[in-house]
Amino acid sequence: MTTRISPSTKAVGFWSAVLATVFSLAYVVAQLAEWFGWLGSNGGPESASTPLGLGVLLTPSLFLGSSFLALVVSIHQLASPDRKIWSHLAVAFGSAYAVLISMVYYVQLTLVAPRIAHGQVEGIEMFLFVPFNSFLYSVDILGYSFMSVATFFAARVFTGKGLERVVRCFLIANGLLLPFLALQIYFHPLIWIAALWAVTFPGSTWSLAILFRRAATTVNGSGRSTEGAQT
Repeated sequence: MTTRISPSTKAVGFWSAVLATVFSLAYVVAQLAEWFGWLGSNGGPESASTPLGLGVLLTPSLFLGSSFLALVVSIHQLASPDRKIWSHLAVAFGSAYAVLISMVYYVQLTLVAPRIAHGQVEGIEMFLFVPFNSFLYSVDILGYSFMSVATFFAARVFTGKGLERVVRCFLIANGLLLPFLALQIYFHPLIWIAALWAVTFPGSTWSLAILFRRAATTVNGSGRSTEGAQT
């Protein structure tokens, strides 16, 4: 890839990739703690979370939505003209992901968790976040399915070798998790394959952070490189 980007695009792309990596890894650690029963639940992927578990799990997940959306917009700016159709599709599906999961997690953190903590769940049963068996869990799975589609399209932007190939492979791998994410509602053990997200997604975002860090930039749209070199 030889496309040069503005310093602003480079900065937003780099920091959104770094933040997406940090938030995703924070979620992975929290999810492992939840499955081991360290956050007050009964452990395993089918146990409902406690208010503590919801807070620890969903706070980084909420911020991940916005950082991922900023990242795919940055990828769109990075894309060469003949590849922008793919990056634009990534932005569209990334937007759907961010809206859906942000709604789910904000409702959980501001409405559901406080009510559970006070034992006042009457009237909000529809909004309880029960793995594999609740309305908002299905919405959450739909959101992450859209994320997989977004990363699959974003992979089409990167056609080079070296670091670009690493980015492309991680993004494609994350995209290929789509059926295991979307269909786990019907066959729960699929969650163990979907859990590979803990590798494919942070791998994608961290390699993207390195790529944006190395990206060549322009001054006032002149096309003259001011720093770095595209890998």
